[in-house]
Amino acid sequence: MDFKTILTSWYSTNKRDLPWRKTQNPYFIWLSEIILQQTQIKQGLPYYIAFTETFPSVFDLANATEDQVLKLWQGLGYYSRARNLHASAKFIAFELNGIFPDNYKDLLKLRGVGDYTASAIASICFGEPKAVVDGNVYRVLSRYFGITTPINTTKGVKEFKTLAMELMDFKNPGNYNQAIMDFGSRQCKPKNPNCNLCPLRNSCIALSQNKIDELPVKIRTAKAKVKYFNFLVFISNNGKTRLEKRTTKGIWQNLYQFPLIESNQPLCYRDLKNNQDIKNILNTEDYNVFLYNSDTIIHKLSHQHLHTKFWIIETQDLRGKNVVDIASIQKYPVPILIGNFLDEFNFNI
Repeated sequence: MDFKTILTSWYSTNKRDLPWRKTQNPYFIWLSEIILQQTQIKQGLPYYIAFTETFPSVFDLANATEDQVLKLWQGLGYYSRARNLHASAKFIAFELNGIFPDNYKDLLKLRGVGDYTASAIASICFGEPKAVVDGNVYRVLSRYFGITTPINTTKGVKEFKTLAMELMDFKNPGNYNQAIMDFGSRQCKPKNPNCNLCPLRNSCIALSQNKIDELPVKIRTAKAKVKYFNFLVFISNNGKTRLEKRTTKGIWQNLYQFPLIESNQPLCYRDLKNNQDIKNILNTEDYNVFLYNSDTIIHKLSHQHLHTKFWIIETQDLRGKNVVDIASIQKYPVPILIGNFLDEFNFNI
């Protein structure tokens, strides 16, 4: 049997029972693909279910507020996906009258949809022979064919896309694309794959040359930067706190957070007690400060490591801009770093 026949045969007996595998509705396929970008199925599945139950149609998603979408997305990370999802839903609902783009070229016009996602939707929903190339596909192809070209280079992206198209099953592209992705996820795993049970073992170059752990090749990116985050958790006797919406561009854009002091080095109690920003916010020097977490919380992102402290600031009264009721704090979409704090900290509400 050839490469694609072996893969589709493996898939026919090993494919997982997943809700988006039971439909060709482009709305549901699109949702699943956006949610599963840089996210494992076991983590993304509950979010997929929540989104399809809360927003059963593209019109429901389009008519939601961005806060509602971000809140439902909370904890999944890479929040630009949620913002792009919402923007594209509005475009499909209000500009395209709810009719989903039915080809690769038009799918690329949607915000947040690149080559991989457009290929997946076009092939699964509309039978267009466009090969998907994600992390799983890179791994399978690089190992099987012994390709050492780095996958995160322009040359590598072009080389693997060309090869993937040459291997495409033009009669049933959607099934083949799902087969090779599932194979990479479950059989040709990143670490410790069970090569003895692999149906491609007899012709896999990486296995024959003992290079399974060396492929695929990826050029190392710059070392993550270290930042020091100090969140100011105000608590007043009248049941108020302060939340600010991050409006600047970044990974947490349009999410809410406690007032933040960024620093180039760790801050101590004396720094916070005498901090002028706090005095300006409260318009008084009558407040108590204490550190909630004695051990610094290190929140690792792809490009930076956030060394985080939560400082509790107790005061008599709290008024003015960005003041919210503590009792309503859970309704706001926040980064998972703050979400975890809210789950642990006792606001006495």
